[in-house]
Amino acid sequence: MLIKEITIRKMKMTMKFPFSTSFGTFQDKEFLLLEVTDELGNTGWGESTAFHSPWYNEETLETNLHMIRDFLIPLVLNKEIAHPDEVNELFAPLRKNNMAKATVEGAIWDLYAKRNQMTLAQALGGTAEKIEVGISIGIQKSAEDLIELVRGYVAEGYKRMKVKIKPGFDVNVIKALREAFPEIPLMADANSAYTLDDIDVLKQLDEFNLTMIEQPLASDDIIDHAKLQKELKTPICLDESIHSLEDARKAIELGSTKIINIKIGRVGGLTESKKIHDYCMEHDIPVWCGGMLESGIGRAHNVALTTLPNFILPGDTAGSSRYWEEDVITPEVVAEDGYITVPTNYGIGYEPNIEVMNRYTIDTFYFKG
Repeated sequence: MLIKEITIRKMKMTMKFPFSTSFGTFQDKEFLLLEVTDELGNTGWGESTAFHSPWYNEETLETNLHMIRDFLIPLVLNKEIAHPDEVNELFAPLRKNNMAKATVEGAIWDLYAKRNQMTLAQALGGTAEKIEVGISIGIQKSAEDLIELVRGYVAEGYKRMKVKIKPGFDVNVIKALREAFPEIPLMADANSAYTLDDIDVLKQLDEFNLTMIEQPLASDDIIDHAKLQKELKTPICLDESIHSLEDARKAIELGSTKIINIKIGRVGGLTESKKIHDYCMEHDIPVWCGGMLESGIGRAHNVALTTLPNFILPGDTAGSSRYWEEDVITPEVVAEDGYITVPTNYGIGYEPNIEVMNRYTIDTFYFKG
């Protein structure tokens, strides 16, 4: 593949509902879409999962734009690339900036699959024809509001509920939810809102039969998580702490985690995601695919990745209509009774809807080899 053109679209879309975590609340989502074109006119698409502000990690939409434009594009434009794994190697000398790297690499994976007349899932080695999906629910005003939301999602067939928690909105809320829904798979996501000083609070969550507690402690920690896991019956799942295969290896060896959430952007792309998946599978650590409120482009990449065999827990990849009045792909991602059928068209399997994209594009950047 010879990469001849790259286009970056800066997008702004409004989600159907505000989304709240321990860090704050937002509803307008700005993000980047990236299109690569080869010498034959084939195209591939990627999406940046960085947010407008650095609440999730240190990356932002603007730092991604800077990194992609000034450092990453020069490494791939007019470059002959035989396989997307080579992109991971080309980007290795540049430290961190994983979401920026994943944006470019994801587009090249899509292009590669199309050129080779494969689905992206097949290109990655995935075999599942359907994937189980759950739902991620932001912090609500009250336990009653949360219960009503969950009741609707259960009726829609979602297989797992992930509920955001923070100090003061945790044990009583989870208790009320578990009493209302004794059997549903339920997990709590803390987004690093706690410390070891809160260990007595976190231990109270053991009684509610949670599938996992996600990232309760600091976003860069694996030491204190190991101490906490020894005190908890509930499995700890690491999210923000895992940026690479090496991070996953160290956390597993230390006993910091029993489950890992793989987010493509956080770990730097599909190649690194696959490496982490394979290592976890070898060491009997289940994985699942977390969401970053993506549009259909990023959502399609998540669907493809989740077809790998060790994704045995439902991920965050709900249908497009959960988040958007209209999505940027055709057809939109649809969840039916808690499952998404993996598309069979080449590449990501969904067609970019340029008409819709144009409505939400607020800036465009073009690069030619």
